[in-house]
Amino acid sequence: MTSPLAVEPAAADAGRLRITEIFHSLQGEADSIGWPTVFVRLTGCPLRCSWCDTEYAFHGGGWRSIDDILAEVARHGTRHVCVTGGEPLAQKRCLDLLTRLCDAGHEVSLETSGALDIGAVDARVRRVVDLKAPGSGEIARNRWENLAGLRARDQVKFVLADRADYEWAVAVAREHALDSRCAVLFSPVHGALASRDLAEWILADRLPVRFQLQLHKLLWDDARGK
Repeated sequence: MTSPLAVEPAAADAGRLRITEIFHSLQGEADSIGWPTVFVRLTGCPLRCSWCDTEYAFHGGGWRSIDDILAEVARHGTRHVCVTGGEPLAQKRCLDLLTRLCDAGHEVSLETSGALDIGAVDARVRRVVDLKAPGSGEIARNRWENLAGLRARDQVKFVLADRADYEWAVAVAREHALDSRCAVLFSPVHGALASRDLAEWILADRLPVRFQLQLHKLLWDDARGK
């Protein structure tokens, strides 16, 4: 059986990463929503969330050098860069890519499941940590140790499928005082939880969180490369 992780052959160049796609679009989530952004989507993920919308990134892709990746990013002429997946930290060279992007002057964000250690990520990177609610089927993969290292520029995202997920997220946010550490984002699973319901719950409970929808899905539905 093929591993869900993108493990590079030992004989290959250690400066390469397996890439599913690189594309230019509008950032659809987090605090840089709406900014023109280059997305670098790495291949492979050890999780299998029930609502995942990027299953095509689990396998395939192609090996590319970090120099080649940076050159393609530069051709788009955009400051904002988002490294995503899959689970980008499943490839150890992702850390090198993040640092190189920062060194090149980009405003860099990392979208990660939070199942892997985020401690070694370059301090200049905005880390968007997606804590997995029960409805994802991957709640056991949350690496709770990551929360202690969150910085003000980081963000914690909860993608919620129903009321049970919401109540779990509220309890976690309060237990760990997440709003005192960084921005906390609540987002409905597209097509599963009505956005109006989630908005009303947040208002009724007076939560110190940011409600968000996935802008790219409102604009382009599930079109790949958008």
